[in-house]
Amino acid sequence: MSNNKKRSPWAWIPTLYFAEGLPYVAVMTVSVIMYKRLGISNTDIALYTSWLYLPWVIKPFWSPFIDLLKTKRWWVLVMQMLVGIGLAGIAFTIPASNFFQLTLAVFWLIAFSSATHDIAADGFYMLALDSHDQAMYVGIRSTFYRIATITGQGLLIIIAGVLESSTGLKPAQITVNAGPQYSTAITLPLADSSAASSGTLSTTEGYTYTIIPSVVNIGTAAIPSDSAAILKAFAKEHNTNNGFIPKEKTAQQIAQDVSWWSSNIAEPLGGWIKRNFGRDNAARTGHQLTGASQLVAVRLSKAPEEGEKIVLNTSMKKGDKSIFLAHGERIEFTAANWEKPAYLLVQVDPKLDHETKAEFKGISGNISFAWSVTFFILSGFFLAIALYHRFILPKPVSDKPVREVTPRTIFKEFFDTFASFFKKKQIWIAIAFMLLYRFPEAQLVKLISPFLLDAREVGGLGLTTGQVGLVYGTIGILGLTLGGIIGGIIAAKGGLKKWLWPMAWSISLTCATFVYLSIFQPENLFVINLCVFIEQFGYGFGFTAYMLYMIYFADGEHKTAHYAICTAFMALGMMLPGMAAGWLQELIGYENFFWWVIICCIATITVTAFIKVDAGFGKKAAAKG
Repeated sequence: MSNNKKRSPWAWIPTLYFAEGLPYVAVMTVSVIMYKRLGISNTDIALYTSWLYLPWVIKPFWSPFIDLLKTKRWWVLVMQMLVGIGLAGIAFTIPASNFFQLTLAVFWLIAFSSATHDIAADGFYMLALDSHDQAMYVGIRSTFYRIATITGQGLLIIIAGVLESSTGLKPAQITVNAGPQYSTAITLPLADSSAASSGTLSTTEGYTYTIIPSVVNIGTAAIPSDSAAILKAFAKEHNTNNGFIPKEKTAQQIAQDVSWWSSNIAEPLGGWIKRNFGRDNAARTGHQLTGASQLVAVRLSKAPEEGEKIVLNTSMKKGDKSIFLAHGERIEFTAANWEKPAYLLVQVDPKLDHETKAEFKGISGNISFAWSVTFFILSGFFLAIALYHRFILPKPVSDKPVREVTPRTIFKEFFDTFASFFKKKQIWIAIAFMLLYRFPEAQLVKLISPFLLDAREVGGLGLTTGQVGLVYGTIGILGLTLGGIIGGIIAAKGGLKKWLWPMAWSISLTCATFVYLSIFQPENLFVINLCVFIEQFGYGFGFTAYMLYMIYFADGEHKTAHYAICTAFMALGMMLPGMAAGWLQELIGYENFFWWVIICCIATITVTAFIKVDAGFGKKAAAKG
């Protein structure tokens, strides 16, 4: 190492891993919200944005080039610059008429740059720190990656919302009061009913929104699901026929869009599994009732210019998430339909049984401008991060490219890198560890939210959407983060080998909290929060051993490429069990499923028993030596 001791890892690890997480959430999450606001259909959003995940899946295949060419530090800086330029490219192409195709192309470039940055950043982390510091900061890097995810899903959306609010019409406001004292009666309006003045929400440049009703009072008693479906079908048909929302694709168009894989493999296989192993859910009483629904009429007072669109995007501003907008998030007013009312549909969670409220905001600003500015801000931040890292990132002596690289040596080294990975000692045991250490958690994590949400009649806890946001989205994340940070600190003090077994038992035994929850189905929210916190803390604490073992196993001549290959096995170990988890739970129910997860902990303990780790890995004294 050269100047590592002169510069604290705190100066660059938080910013490096914050920069690693931000483009990922921009590509995978923020893009979905942006396209929705810009009027792209759900079908197209789901189809095309799903493919953006591909670069992170296949990144091990070009990871050897990161080892061969230039330094990891160079790759980190260049990829951050490319991501920053790419984000600016998104900002420039959003106003274009064919923005969907153009922005998707740029998102692809950002995705490949970000995946390459991940490879280089992880490799740089291993080169710039000794084994003690690697153990010490493994929880910190995960925490700042998670903070980047929260920032992307929260702050960026808020910025875009504020910019939308500051342009065009003044934001509309709809208040929804829910409680047992209110009616749950289903009423259909007369055809093209007039929206008499009940609540003027915004008025700018002669335009006025009128809402009926502007304050919605809705009951919390459950209603037959067929009744709610009738109301939603009415709103959907009315809004489609009048051009407020785009028409959905016909069955013939959908059939033309179906890929060869879906028509020849995925759908036949899914049908065979359903016929032979599926469970008839018709008798489940929990899904025969649903939450009360109520229509809200929205009308514009003035005709837009010919060819002009005034778009109303409505979303929750604040309040209980158990109240939600079931239809009408995006409404388009034109010169052809402005005289007719559009319909929004407000619905409550069927498990809500107490008085609460929520406020919704309808924004009619310049959406393209708002998102362009948002991505310009994000681009500027990334270019500033790249400049900061240009001066702050240390320059480890071991961070150097392969000498005398020629086309012939590139291909030779490329294949030698993969070959050397599979020639490592204990390779098959290591692969088994990477695939099976999280085998129980890979299944459990897919069913936590459904279990918390599902009705008690079908084995769930019957929590409302808002309560799940608190239990799993807040308390659970807190437990996961604390577990990871504490795991990194103590692993740095005692070494990985000393804490390997406590961490393995931690990630295994804490799954038992869901067995308890499924058996007793407690109603006390504190007990539920405590159980989820314990399980997520145990997972975060135990996951530290997994991360450190991958770093330990990847160590060697091609540690950057080898670590990227390890992450591919990590993703596979989460993907395959998770794919079958829901199917299995449907067959055996929640209680038996959680008992099955406990049985799967045998796999975690077994693979842990076979791996070998140097006693000094992670210890400070050993690192100094």
